[in-house]
Amino acid sequence: QDKPEQHASRLHYVGHLDAVKPSLTVAENLAAWVILRGDGDVARGLARFGLSPLADMPARLLSAGQRRRLALARIAASPSDLWLLDEPTVALDRESVAALEAAIADHLDAGGIAVLSSNVDVGLVDPVVLRIDDFISVDDALLDGVA
Repeated sequence: QDKPEQHASRLHYVGHLDAVKPSLTVAENLAAWVILRGDGDVARGLARFGLSPLADMPARLLSAGQRRRLALARIAASPSDLWLLDEPTVALDRESVAALEAAIADHLDAGGIAVLSSNVDVGLVDPVVLRIDDFISVDDALLDGVA
């Protein structure tokens, strides 16, 4: 792509680090993301992941699951075509996993793309699944570079 910033605007990445600023409230964290993205709806993101009641809470007081939900709320608050989600279910309870599954299903239904890595089954309809061991054996991976 000639303009990497244009490509970056079309995707969301949620990784292992939740990128939550502890000195900001939940709503302020999400608002900062929306401002950086240039478009979005903080209330929609909060509601999608059950964070509306926590909007005014300082992020430093959040549990690990609440921090993860706040990180995931970014995908609902600001639109993008492509979601890259690395182990998105970490620290989530069943209700939050269901909210994530619904968000992904809605995104796919709207023509979006979601790519995720996971060690647990994420309830999606007819996903394309790539398993790393289909491409390289564990023995090969461990012995690579060993003479």
